Order: sequence, then structure tokens, then C-alpha cells
Amino acid sequence: MEMPTPDPTLIAKKPRIVERLKSVLPAEAVISDESETKAYECDALTAYRCPPLCAVLPSSTDEVSAILRICHEEGIPVVPRGSGTSLAGGALPTADSIILGVARLNNVLETDYDNRFIRVQTGRTNLSVTGAVETEGFFYAPDPSSQLACAIAGNIAMNSGGAHCLKYGVTTNNLLGVTMVLMDGTVVEIGGAHMDAGGYDWLGVVCGSEGQLGVVTEATLRILPKPEGARPVLIGYNSNEVAGTCVSDIIKAGVLPVAIEFMDRPCIRACEAFAKAGYPDCEALLIVEVEGSPEEIDYQLGLIKQIARKHDPVELREAGDADEAARIWLGRKSAFGAMGQINDYMCLDGTIPVTSLPHVLKRIGEMSKEFGLDVANVFHAGDGNMHPLILFDANKPGDLETCEAFGAEILKLCVEVGGCLTGEHGVGIEKRDLMHSQFASADLESQMRVKDVFDPDWLLNPAKVFPLDASRTRRENPAKAA
Repeated sequence: MEMPTPDPTLIAKKPRIVERLKSVLPAEAVISDESETKAYECDALTAYRCPPLCAVLPSSTDEVSAILRICHEEGIPVVPRGSGTSLAGGALPTADSIILGVARLNNVLETDYDNRFIRVQTGRTNLSVTGAVETEGFFYAPDPSSQLACAIAGNIAMNSGGAHCLKYGVTTNNLLGVTMVLMDGTVVEIGGAHMDAGGYDWLGVVCGSEGQLGVVTEATLRILPKPEGARPVLIGYNSNEVAGTCVSDIIKAGVLPVAIEFMDRPCIRACEAFAKAGYPDCEALLIVEVEGSPEEIDYQLGLIKQIARKHDPVELREAGDADEAARIWLGRKSAFGAMGQINDYMCLDGTIPVTSLPHVLKRIGEMSKEFGLDVANVFHAGDGNMHPLILFDANKPGDLETCEAFGAEILKLCVEVGGCLTGEHGVGIEKRDLMHSQFASADLESQMRVKDVFDPDWLLNPAKVFPLDASRTRRENPAKAA
């Protein structure tokens, strides 16, 4: 994966930049020692690493504004960073950039249960948002597998989803407003504690923009009353394709589970060894969860089990109690970590129409043999958000490149069947050079013109999202943006 050549004139500015940053931040909030900046050299896409010029850890919107104003004046690129859990290289720095981490922006600013919203600083972790309101019977719906660690800032940047997005939607469906700082230090308020803002949908532009437009420091989030109850059911099959057909049939039947999750044999075995969830030994496993009153749960699960039985499952089992349900979800939520214990892997997140699941799963199996690399599949099957984990050996020359080529073909397949390159991980650097597979040149030009408006010098999160040649031209000659 090509990265831009760092600008030596910017690197030479480091001593002056560090001093200017220390003039607006506490000294401990500016990290410039080379041994310490290595902690920020990558995110969860660990195949690519590059220590930044320095890193800063502000604790208020005013401090973020001051940092960006300095960097704008000095022409220094800025890479916003949440918790560093991006799987697409969304927070990968360049050698001439600074990392702006929001980890210290972690306070709850306002909670309104009557109007069902919470306002937080965006360094707060996803799971801790629910933690702040659950005693009052509320929760925050988006639940990425990394929710224990990932920050709301990153969730907004990548429009993250999670296992329960089938019913509750992804971040954009639960985001009401943001405070965002532009590259020149200007602070803007978009949306707020109400259902819809008048005028242009700027909030829709910001959510999923991957740090290309500004740094989001505060967010107003929708909170929901906890359901009366929830119960998952395990459905095991001896074929990935049959499991995919079952998912398609459940959706076509008009049943709306809160979640439908899919795991294949390699992932089942890794998760079972890690979480002892009681998963069956089969080729494909579905976790289908419904919620509501006991009567609603029984009715919905009755319909789902009726559909599942038509496909001859090897196992069909409801969770018997809350403890068993928790173990079932622990296994699924631990999938990425469990796989990481046994192999290097690259995790994709192409999204497809649910009806295409059987075909795509079969084709991925065929491509696995063609490329000579195994694949473990785990994904949000209900909305077609796939997470193929391509297994490779990071110490074997050429394996990473083969893995990337394999991944590119999977993502192109997703687009070919009517899907898209990313469902929630974002484009980052991972899919940057595949954008032409989904978008025509005119479409990409329109997207880049939006960035021109917010960040005319192209200093925010460089070398991400847009094909490198296009972003390089924009940054080297901002006048062309006009």
C-alpha cells in the first residue's frame, strides 16, 4: 500500500511546532519523543506503520481549536484518532503529520431522559455511553465488537454499526448533533437535541466522513429505553450456503430480529475455544436474537425456528437463561480477538444484498482455493455487512500482498452483486485504491469538492479515502480545488 512521501520541510519544523503546541496545551499533552510517538504509528490495521511527527492529547474543544489553528498556519497535516481500533488504517499517520487523539475528551456533558438524548465528549468509549444511562433503563444502540474500547469519535468517523444494527440502525441513525472543529480552528455546531435540523443534511455529510472534514469533539446521541427482554437462538448448518439461504428467508418473511449473526467453522472453533459458549461443531452458525415481551419473543422465535427447520439444521437451540445468552454473545463479540490468537488476518467489511449471501459465500470459498489462503467468515448477516477474515502469515514474504489482492477481489465482488466497499469499517487506506470500482470519476470529483469546502488545503487525515493520485494533486495544488 503506497503512502505519500513525507515533506522534509514540514519535518524540519518539528521543534517549532512542538513549542507552539506546548504554548496552548499542558506539556504532558504533547508527545514528541520518538520512542513515545511509536505508540501512535498504527491502528488496528497493523500491517502498516509510520510514526507521526508528534501526538497531542487535548481535553477540550477550545484546545482542539487551538491545535488546528496552529497546524493550519504551519501547513502541518493532522490525523484525528479515537481509540486506534480502526481496521481500515483510518488513523494511520504520515511522517510529516501530527496525531490528534481525543482520548482525554471523555466526559458526559448532558443527559436528558425525557427527550431521550445524551451529549458526550467524543473520546468516550461506546460501551461507557450505555454505562452512563443504564441505571435509568436506557441504552445506546450501536454496538461494534470493539465497543469496550472504541471511541464515539471513531464511530462517527466510520459510521459504525454492530450486531444489533439490523433493528436499530448504525451510528448515523442514532446521531442527533455534533460540535466539530474545522482545520482553521473554527468551531461549528451541526444538528442538536432534536429529531431533524432544517436545511442541508450536514450531519449526514459529517457522519462517515473519516476525519476528512473536521474533528468532532462533542456528540449528541439518541438513547433508547431498554427492551423488556431479549433471547438469542443458535442455528447450526453443515453448509455456509444453506445458512445464507436461511438468513435470506428470515428477512423475506418480514420478521425483524434485533440481530442475525453468522460464523463459519474456523471462526466457530476459535470463538468456542476462547469463550466456551457452547457452540455446536458445524460448518455455519447463525445467532438470531429477538426482543420484547415474553409473548413477543416466543412468537418471533417460533416463526424463525419454523423457517430454520425447513433447511434441516444440525442444531437449533434457544438460550435457556441470561447467563447462556451472555456466553453466546461473548463468543461472537470475541471473534476478532479469538482469531487473532491463532493467526494473522485481514478483516474486510464489504456489504451485499442479503439475497446474494449464498452466491457470495460460495464464491469466497472458491477464491480461497485460487489464492491459497484460508478465510474465516463472521458478519452481520441480517443487513449483509460481511466480515471475511483472510488468514495469512505476516512473516512469510509475499503473503501480505496475496492477502490484499484476495481482499480486493472480495470487495469487487460485493460491488458487482449490488453492494458496496464498506459497511462500517470505512475506506481508510485499505480500500482507497478500490474507490474507482464503486464510483465513477464524476462521483469521486463531487465527493472531493465537498472536502474542498471544509478543508481546502487538504491537511486533514491525508492519504485516506480518495485515490492517492487525486488527493496528492489536490494537496499540492489547492487552486485546482476551485
